[in-house]
Amino acid sequence: MITREQLENYPLPTDEEINSALDTAAELVKKNTDEFFDCFPKANSENNFYGKSYNTDWTEGFWTGEVWLAYERCGDERLKEAALCQVESFLNRIEKHINVDHHDMGFLYTPSCVAAYMLTGSEKGKKAALMAADNLMMRFQEKGQFFQAWGAMDDRDNYRLIIDCLMNMPLLFWASEVTGDSRYSDKAKAHIKTAMDYVVREDNSTYHTYFFDPDTGASVRGVTNQGNRDGSAWARGQAWGIYGSALAYEKTGNEAYIDIFRRVTDYFIEHLPEDLVPYWDFDFDTGSSEPRDSSAGVIAVCGMLEMAKRLPENEARYYTAAAKRILKAVMDMCAVESAQQSNGLLLHGTYARKTPTNSCHNGGVDECNTWGDYFYMEALTRLTKNWELYW
Repeated sequence: MITREQLENYPLPTDEEINSALDTAAELVKKNTDEFFDCFPKANSENNFYGKSYNTDWTEGFWTGEVWLAYERCGDERLKEAALCQVESFLNRIEKHINVDHHDMGFLYTPSCVAAYMLTGSEKGKKAALMAADNLMMRFQEKGQFFQAWGAMDDRDNYRLIIDCLMNMPLLFWASEVTGDSRYSDKAKAHIKTAMDYVVREDNSTYHTYFFDPDTGASVRGVTNQGNRDGSAWARGQAWGIYGSALAYEKTGNEAYIDIFRRVTDYFIEHLPEDLVPYWDFDFDTGSSEPRDSSAGVIAVCGMLEMAKRLPENEARYYTAAAKRILKAVMDMCAVESAQQSNGLLLHGTYARKTPTNSCHNGGVDECNTWGDYFYMEALTRLTKNWELYW
């Protein structure tokens, strides 16, 4: 258990350390575009090196997001060219409906195509992102008021949401902004309310996924797909709750989401191990032989830094300092320092850890993963300038 008083004893990163880390990350991304110019890294590395993949998974948007962040850092036109090449791939994917029958349109199209439109005025990026938003709207379940995560829409066994989907909602708020059509944001608000009503437990930990009755929309039960067990707190899911609640408040102004942010964030901090780099599930603590999930740490950091913009001064100072301390721990333990070490940016992530009580497939354990790399760069970027977020 990490108390507020104990947390204050941990070192803060210096501005020089943050800038150096971001410069290193940007240079690594720049080098990696030689390999991943018109293709993508796989979701996770093997032996710390990514193989090539194409635009068919839920994770490709993160690599393009890294390229945009690197472009923002150093202004290299080769990076812009690579990112816009990938925008073509995302437009092709949504036009041809290639593996888009799921809720992760925001993860795919926000850091890639929304970012392209923001940074360059790309009309192809705008078109692709709006088509992705329309595709996501087709997954809204009126009975229960949520976006169904996976499976056919008439699949009774998949009548559920997952906490990750909070990060897909900004795509819909953006779609309302650029089209003037409130249907997108109305559905996003409904989903956020449903998720917040059910995924946060009384002890302030979170469920990964929550089922509803397909006939009535009534709540049924919370379980896990990727956590250690149904009653545990999957670290990355808790981090999605932190960033998701920060964005929910930013988009809606609903002050109930400030309280949810405090609750899920304090739980996350209190259950960190002594070195501040989270294990993949909060069932595990200091001294465990279980793998870490560095990606959970940097996702949480981004959420804290985002919400700190809207909190009273004392609270903002506390959560900003907490975020910086966690980020320094991740930098010191997990940051890739050279292309010889890895073609990723952040070591010691965990995609999915199979246990006897969850339903996931084992993979990407103690490896780099693309969302960890992306949110690591985003966290560093947030601390180096007044960044206009893609989400």
